[in-house]
Amino acid sequence: MRIISVILGLLFLVLQYDLWLGEGSLATVWRLQQDITEQKKENEIISKRNDSLLAEVKDLKQGNAAIEERARNELGMIKKGETYIQVVTEKPPHE
Repeated sequence: MRIISVILGLLFLVLQYDLWLGEGSLATVWRLQQDITEQKKENEIISKRNDSLLAEVKDLKQGNAAIEERARNELGMIKKGETYIQVVTEKPPHE
């Protein structure tokens, strides 16, 4: 009877080891749950950025206003018949 008790005790300890420290342990599950939470947050941020880019692409495909705005802001282009005026202000001399 004593041998059976020792065997059952050792078996219990082996199972506890796997539960707390082995592969698939509770600590591993907790860490993976935390990783999942962080990944969901990152995915949400990326999803918002993708939605913004998709809206910009849709606007560029459908309307000339977005293309014109980009040409003016990024390339410094003007329309035919417009007059470009550049205002230069003098910098005060350094004292």
